[in-house]
Amino acid sequence: MSTVLAEKITRRYGERTVLHELDLAIERGEFVALLGKSGCGKTTLLRALAGLDPVDGGTLAVPQRRTVVFQEHRLLPWWKVWRNVAIGLPRSTARAKAQSALEEVGLSNHADAWPVTLSGGEAQRVALARALVREPELLLLDEPFAALDALTRIKMHGLVRDLTSRHRPAVLLVTHDVDEAVLLADRVLTMREGRIAAVHEVPAGARERGSAPFAALRGTLLGELGVTE
Repeated sequence: MSTVLAEKITRRYGERTVLHELDLAIERGEFVALLGKSGCGKTTLLRALAGLDPVDGGTLAVPQRRTVVFQEHRLLPWWKVWRNVAIGLPRSTARAKAQSALEEVGLSNHADAWPVTLSGGEAQRVALARALVREPELLLLDEPFAALDALTRIKMHGLVRDLTSRHRPAVLLVTHDVDEAVLLADRVLTMREGRIAAVHEVPAGARERGSAPFAALRGTLLGELGVTE
């Protein structure tokens, strides 16, 4: 049974239909990336799955345990790192669980640091720890690497792939980065005018940058997005 199941969901803003009878299913442990031009409805879909926005039609079944990592880390500056990770956890286990989550993202020595002292990559790792400490069944990633430099982004890709393989939530990544989508996802979806326009399974060989399968899928996706090189 799918962890996420959306059937013919519709979302309107005034006279504008942003999601138009959209269908989507994501299995437990599956990593799905969503590509599309700005304004096609990607973030609207993610917000609906997160429970942040309602839908105006259709049916939407999502697990209660779901978390979001945004482009901005959204850490509370008046709380130390471990407290940011432990938000909402029972007091009796909060510190231990936060420490364990920080260890998973390579920041166990930063538990008592203040968010202002972190680099951009470190702050996003804390945000990822905060999302995963709750053992979500659905992890939603809203362009979480867009503001990072290229080297940090590559490191984050490896970390996210390792952590999601270990915890096995259903994952939806919204991104504008075609390379990122191919390197991380099991399936890549392209979206157009509020609908899923195409679905692509990612072959194992495509996760090697520069390989023939990578180049082929990358070219197909760029073509669907109307991008020429």
